[in-house]
Amino acid sequence: MRLKFRSQCEISWKDSHLAITHEYYAKYEAISSVLDEHPELLAAVHEDLKTALQVRADGGDRFQYTSEHVLRILIGQVIEGLSLRGIVVRVDDSVYLRDFVRIHGGPMMDYTTLCKLKNAIRPETWERVNYLLARTAAREERITGDRLRLDTTLTETNIHWPTDSSLLWDSYRVLARLLDRVRHVDPNTLEGRRLQESRVKRLATGIARKSNHKGMSAKQLKRPYRRLIRHVEGICDLAHSVCRTHTADGHDLIPGLLEALQHYETLARRVIDQARRRVLQGQRVSNEEKLFSIFEPHTELIVRGKAGRPVEFGHMIQIQQTSEKFITDYAVFENKPVEHTLVGPALQSHREIFGSYPDQMAADKGYYQSMRTITKLEKNVKVVAIGKKGKRTTEETEREKDPLFRHAQCFRAGVEGSISFLKRVLGLSRCLNKGWEHFRATVGVTIFAHNLLVLARC
Repeated sequence: MRLKFRSQCEISWKDSHLAITHEYYAKYEAISSVLDEHPELLAAVHEDLKTALQVRADGGDRFQYTSEHVLRILIGQVIEGLSLRGIVVRVDDSVYLRDFVRIHGGPMMDYTTLCKLKNAIRPETWERVNYLLARTAAREERITGDRLRLDTTLTETNIHWPTDSSLLWDSYRVLARLLDRVRHVDPNTLEGRRLQESRVKRLATGIARKSNHKGMSAKQLKRPYRRLIRHVEGICDLAHSVCRTHTADGHDLIPGLLEALQHYETLARRVIDQARRRVLQGQRVSNEEKLFSIFEPHTELIVRGKAGRPVEFGHMIQIQQTSEKFITDYAVFENKPVEHTLVGPALQSHREIFGSYPDQMAADKGYYQSMRTITKLEKNVKVVAIGKKGKRTTEETEREKDPLFRHAQCFRAGVEGSISFLKRVLGLSRCLNKGWEHFRATVGVTIFAHNLLVLARC
């Protein structure tokens, strides 16, 4: 008779017999070996963490975590594809991950502490860590520098699709929330004035619904936009008055509250200005002047022409890879670069790590400038596989039909798989951390985890 359930539980825990579980263990064991063999990686991170760890230790009697704990947890977060909350639960619940992180049977840190410690690591530190790992891997001949491929991709910032009405509503609700906190500290601050969040939300929602109607013209939306702008201007004036009054009187509010009010008031006035110019005056506002989010004001609009997603919001990054799929260097750009200007710095970075230029260098057509530039590059690199956009001369056609060129272009296509892995598996498609510095740091730790996985497979 087949039992419905087994009432008697086993007391002992046995080793797994699943091959996939042993592969999982082997991956982390190889990563742990790399970290142990190269203590300079931990030393670079510790320089940023030692102050933050000391502050946390002073605030609690039982705080006993080290820089190694933080680094290993962050590596696990990227590899497992989890949030800070998720990785804290996963490590706390997994005997094996506890051993990898090396907290063993001790208490696991909470995600708030982990978040503060993660944010203490600067993006420049992650660049340094990745450089040290690349140089060490090259010195140990775990990676070779005979071939190099370049490509750029976009990592999105964590924002909603920006419209003038939604940005105005974001501005109002954030300022209203901050003013409400001020009123709790000092009830006399607003002098009995009401914050009309429900009315402003209805206005913004109504505009969004009307703008989706096919028969609705821009002229018909001007009246509700004027009302919405008037409400946001009113709360900006109120926020400015509160900041000026409390700054003059020297009142002690919640730390950082007045700075937050001033910050969002400045951004809200930018939103008002661009909405008035675009909607009410019918002007064209350049993308460089536009603000696409008050929460991620550094966000850039990038037109890439991809099928289904012609416009994206985020930042361009460049990666350069060897034939082992190891990313030897990367760059994060606040403003979209002209790609052909990136070839020279990439080759110099490669030479600094390996001591010589690559034999082959491959990139897509966006990196092409002119035949003269290609000829100049070929003085140092034997095969420069960068195709030309548009019409080609006989010389250019013959060059692109060369077997070495085609072989290098086949090698170049492999970088698309690495970009897919970074985005799909390691979470680099969208950065959920706030701020430009944390955006850069997120890219850095993701590249570091990717490279550790590459060395683990090797």
